[in-house]
Amino acid sequence: MKKPELCENINEIRFHIDAIDKHIIELIGERAQYVKVASKFKVNEATVKAPERFKAMLLQRRSWAVEEGLNPDVMEKMYTDLVNYFINEELNDWKIKNGNE
Repeated sequence: MKKPELCENINEIRFHIDAIDKHIIELIGERAQYVKVASKFKVNEATVKAPERFKAMLLQRRSWAVEEGLNPDVMEKMYTDLVNYFINEELNDWKIKNGNE
């Protein structure tokens, strides 16, 4: 991939943005696989939701955002939405595995 400052036109910029976005989505898919397997280590709904872990995770993501020069509020919102989605998926999977569905 070219560095952004070396791109010569908008099409090159868009090509690289699309490639990065595809990679991000692939990584989110990989993250989803870990979330799915994590449900087998959870003993109840509270451990699936893990509110203290969720809170600590968001603080860490905010810190990483600052390190990257990104708006931590935007990154927190993005991760809140993403992780809430995964918590719901994991909770559904946990219920099925434990005969609660």
